[in-house]
Amino acid sequence: MPAVASPELFDKIVNLTKRRGFVYPSAEIYGGFRSTYDYGPLGVLLLRNVKDAWWRSMVQLRSDVVGLDASILSPPAVWEASGHLANFTDPLVDCTSCNSRLREDKLADPDVCPVCGAEGSFTEARHFNLMFKTQAGPVEEEGAVAYLRPETAQGMFINFKNVIDTTRVRPPFGIAQIGKSFRNEITPGQFVFRTREFEQMELEYFVHPDEAQDSYEYWCNERYQWYLDHGIPADELRLRAHDSDELSHYSSATSDVEYLFPWGWDELEGVANRGDYDLTQHAEASGEKLEWFDQAENVRWRPYVIEPAAGATRTAMAFLMAAYHEEEVRGETRVVLRFHHRIAPYKVAVLPLSKKPELAGPASELAADLRGSFMCDYDATQSIGRRYRRQDELGTPYCVTYDFDSLEDHAVTIRDRDSMEQERIDISQVRAYLTERFT
Repeated sequence: MPAVASPELFDKIVNLTKRRGFVYPSAEIYGGFRSTYDYGPLGVLLLRNVKDAWWRSMVQLRSDVVGLDASILSPPAVWEASGHLANFTDPLVDCTSCNSRLREDKLADPDVCPVCGAEGSFTEARHFNLMFKTQAGPVEEEGAVAYLRPETAQGMFINFKNVIDTTRVRPPFGIAQIGKSFRNEITPGQFVFRTREFEQMELEYFVHPDEAQDSYEYWCNERYQWYLDHGIPADELRLRAHDSDELSHYSSATSDVEYLFPWGWDELEGVANRGDYDLTQHAEASGEKLEWFDQAENVRWRPYVIEPAAGATRTAMAFLMAAYHEEEVRGETRVVLRFHHRIAPYKVAVLPLSKKPELAGPASELAADLRGSFMCDYDATQSIGRRYRRQDELGTPYCVTYDFDSLEDHAVTIRDRDSMEQERIDISQVRAYLTERFT
């Protein structure tokens, strides 16, 4: 039976993220600031783990990809060459009845306002550029205009020559980057899925034009599999090719990896064959030769680019939703986040059975020792059963309980999050036990 969207899951996730310290509304004590969020103690760990898992797969485990961290601010020349000044727009309409501003292309009914229900109340659509414009320097003049980047990709294109001049890479090779991007969305919403400030995880993979199609298909499959490998169920994930009328002006082929969110299927990541559009545009605008010189053949050619581009924040949200489970345990509802171990904020929690010094002291020492290898929580408050439930709700894969018997047998009880099974392990073997399961 195919999976179906679960609208009630949305409210449960929003409630859990606030209650457990994953995500807070930004500037909440001042009434908040629409569509901006702060990541709390658990959220910052989750987001970091998502980015680390992506970097591990895309850079660390590959010999053909290098990293980059380009600037957020860029001069107008970059965005003029890339086409963003002319093309990076959404169609904006106003409702004359309730004054709501909406994206015309996202309206379910182009004649009915989804906010107030008025019919035929929309103004003519006008194009709204999504880039944030700012001033660089103390004087507000046209020569000091700068833009916050709407994507991380252009930093990799304009550093193409720097990378090939300073490293030993040769096509096919990639440049990877994780960083903040900014888009002045008309209708942000759906919690952290669509915000004006977000993080991207992007790869620009440079290939010979004759190899572009094969490389595009490879990266579509590779990126789809990454989500499966990190805990997204197959029936909640799909790879959807764009129709011809959906393609961006630079793309000859694009596919989206989509997740079944509570509101339906929506994009996690896009994989696009950008051709040589970007290098050509920047070469013409800058006067630099953004090409590859094949010394063996004595020929120059301009690479095509395959771009897998993912949103870190919406990916973290998808992992949260996919991990969320409720089940009955001894007449009570247990909420558990079944994160893949690479994604879980804490890998292990150390729980002394009592706050008494004879247990709390050695339990604290064990936690301190484990922190050298794992993100470790220490929890000594409330009953052991409540602490287990709390760690289940945080998604912690293993709990280590130090009890009074530990003083005699020098062993601890390790509890598995998913099965709730418990195993007695010698304290000297705890690190090896966890390492084996986290490899």
